[in-house]
Amino acid sequence: MSTPNLDPELLRAFVAVADRLSFTRAAAALGRTQASVSLQVKRLEERLGVALLRRSTVRVELTAAGQGFLADARRILDLGDHALARLSGHRVKGRVRIGVMEDYGTRVLPALLAAARSQYPLVEVEMEVGLTARMLPRLGSAFDLVVAMHGEGATEGAFLRREAAAWAAAPGHASEVERPLPVALSEPGCLFRDWAIAALEAAGLPWRLASVSRSMAAVEAIVAQGLAVTVLKRGMLGPGLRVVEHGLPALPGAEIRLHRAPGLARPAALMADHLAQGLRDGASGR
Repeated sequence: MSTPNLDPELLRAFVAVADRLSFTRAAAALGRTQASVSLQVKRLEERLGVALLRRSTVRVELTAAGQGFLADARRILDLGDHALARLSGHRVKGRVRIGVMEDYGTRVLPALLAAARSQYPLVEVEMEVGLTARMLPRLGSAFDLVVAMHGEGATEGAFLRREAAAWAAAPGHASEVERPLPVALSEPGCLFRDWAIAALEAAGLPWRLASVSRSMAAVEAIVAQGLAVTVLKRGMLGPGLRVVEHGLPALPGAEIRLHRAPGLARPAALMADHLAQGLRDGASGR
């Protein structure tokens, strides 16, 4: 006895009817006639050798077998759609230019880009890390996508996830109690720099600029040696750093938002969707 062939078109007809409990509404959703949808469901039942739907003049109901089979039908259709999407992605070719802040560019995006490479192997990605405030004015001319940090409540770009700004210092060093407070910061244009200075000034805490660098890795290295404190994303603290929980002023909340250049070509649009999904899935509300 041969195994029944589960034709995807028959499965789609069944799922459409099961979702709506109506052949008329299912036919309208599929763009087919009611008679053709009814025939497809009948063919599926004949191949399976079991009734999936119970029909009457007033209603359509799922049988017990139909209820159990519905989840399997969905999985089969989803798997087929996913396989076709992957094959389609393998034909996409082009270049995507991405701008992103340094911590995300070194610790978050690489894994997402590696996953994208397997799905879109012909898409070339060029990524630049740095101050995104300087990248946003070049969105469209130099960048297709910019992953940037904003203060809470921003309206530019598409919201991806929240991040908590935190004071950071080295374990075993009480840099936060020194006065004037030694602070290591990025160069002007960095949102965390602006927040740190504003918070310290508002609190009336004496402070001094112990180190300035455009590289966050250099800033973290200074802090890790106990020479200063800095402001980082709480979820992005590298080894050799700790969060300063007390003694320093509170900082605003941050949001990560995705900016897309107008009129994106398909490779960039697909990459934007891929990054947005990956970053939202990894959101923790820290």
